[in-house]
Amino acid sequence: MDYHPRWRNEMTDQLFEAILNLDNIDECYRFFDDVATINEIKELSQRLEVACMLNEGFIYEEIVQKTGASSATISRVKKCLNYGADGYQIILKKLKQKNKK
Repeated sequence: MDYHPRWRNEMTDQLFEAILNLDNIDECYRFFDDVATINEIKELSQRLEVACMLNEGFIYEEIVQKTGASSATISRVKKCLNYGADGYQIILKKLKQKNKK
């Protein structure tokens, strides 16, 4: 099943294709160091950690303490986990499977 958000376009497809072509974490660091600011990378990684913690049943206070995320960020991530495009669910499942190996 193809997912087609309203914001999908050729440039975004190219960005995602580029990411999919990275071979390892070092290449990811190098690419993201060039393509994004440190704050943008930190915000994305923070949101993923918030999703992981929400999925594991942590409460807001614990998430704020560990990640420094605002309650608004936690709420947005929770909304995406519950009503979003299942992007978080896809990656959380894959990360869980990878960690089992």
